[in-house]
Amino acid sequence: MFTGLIECMGRVVSVLKASGGVSVIAIEAPGIAAEIVPGESVSVSGACLTAVNADGGVFRAQVMEETLKVTRLCRVRPGDHVNLERALKLGGRLDGHLVLGHVDEVGEVTRLEPEGDARKIWISASDKIAWGIAPKGSITVDGVSLTVIDSESGGFSVGLIPTTLRETTLGSLTRGDGVNIEIDVVARYLAQLCGRESKGGITWEKLAGYGW
Repeated sequence: MFTGLIECMGRVVSVLKASGGVSVIAIEAPGIAAEIVPGESVSVSGACLTAVNADGGVFRAQVMEETLKVTRLCRVRPGDHVNLERALKLGGRLDGHLVLGHVDEVGEVTRLEPEGDARKIWISASDKIAWGIAPKGSITVDGVSLTVIDSESGGFSVGLIPTTLRETTLGSLTRGDGVNIEIDVVARYLAQLCGRESKGGITWEKLAGYGW
């Protein structure tokens, strides 16, 4: 479990295909690598990966084929930068929102609008996840916890403050770039509960009857 608050940016050193359909990605991260232990979960641009070892300011994580299929990690190359966050400690401050590190899909940056020192960006989203994106709600883009500004058919917009532009990879995004998207986990479970009408789950009629 993560918060979407990036600890630092790392630099991809290598991506190696290992046996059994598992790849190993090596990431230079002097700020946190020394504290990473084998088996620890690390969010790499929004995808939860398991660290296998760390030394010399570099940690290595295993990546399953499924992860490569549904995230933009299949596109990273040596020299690319990624957003990094270690797992949330129980009892720690939740300054962003609850992030699982389970990417729903890869969206595409469709528009960038400067707003003073800040920037508004528009990102495409399919109907498969559009139901989970709401104005003023939370969303994760490349591992960064953001607030949705606009939500419309085919996409949504978010605002990036100067700190986010400076300290995460979102500051270098250009039109056409792909980004990992994860919708809010609360929306995910609420939608599943509301969709289980035939199994006696929550429905909008029931919620109305309870005064919602």
